[in-house]
Amino acid sequence: FFQVKSEGPKLVPFFKATCVYFVLWLPTSSPSWFSALIKCLPIFCLWVFLLAHGINFLVSHRSASRILAGLIFSAVGDAFLIWQEQGYFIHGLLMFAITHILYSSAFGMKPLDLKAGLFMGLVCSSCYAFLYSYLSGPFTYLVAVYIALIGFMGWRAVAGMQLCNDLWTWTKLSACIGAMLFMVSDLTIALNKFCFPVPYSRFIIMATYYAAQMLIALSAVESRDEEDFRKRS
Repeated sequence: FFQVKSEGPKLVPFFKATCVYFVLWLPTSSPSWFSALIKCLPIFCLWVFLLAHGINFLVSHRSASRILAGLIFSAVGDAFLIWQEQGYFIHGLLMFAITHILYSSAFGMKPLDLKAGLFMGLVCSSCYAFLYSYLSGPFTYLVAVYIALIGFMGWRAVAGMQLCNDLWTWTKLSACIGAMLFMVSDLTIALNKFCFPVPYSRFIIMATYYAAQMLIALSAVESRDEEDFRKRS
């Protein structure tokens, strides 16, 4: 509870920036650098959230620095997707693919938890099987690779929680929920773009996306050493 209370105030700028995005609700039909800034602003605030823990913390904890790197690539991907109708969708897809690789690396490979991996594999295979008939050209392969990467990221987040062993922490739970929300956001994008119009798609996509990024950023504080907390107390 001490950790939650201490981290909360650092997220206030993120919540304000997210509110600005939903209040302004700039039309996607007329992309501009201003709309890109408003869309990326909550992610910029998550950069600041991690940087507020100190450069030394980020340098000495690889998982936290990789999550920060993932957030940087996410912001670039967000900017590309503002102009997706102008041919930049694949560029955004690539940026988020790199993001998922970085997040997977941050979550690590221990414990392995093959059952969680099998479950995630089945979920992702089912999603791709549904999307397959709607895909054509390079998207047939690009979407398959992307789903594999985000599914792998989800697996590593779920495996790290260790719920069955009662070894979970609030930050590991945060990473797990964040990864699941990220998958919901991206699945909604895929359905809306390739299959059929999804009601309230933009709201669903952005609400789950911002929540996912916040929770994954919050999970980075798990990599603090116990000594760091003792020094504060």
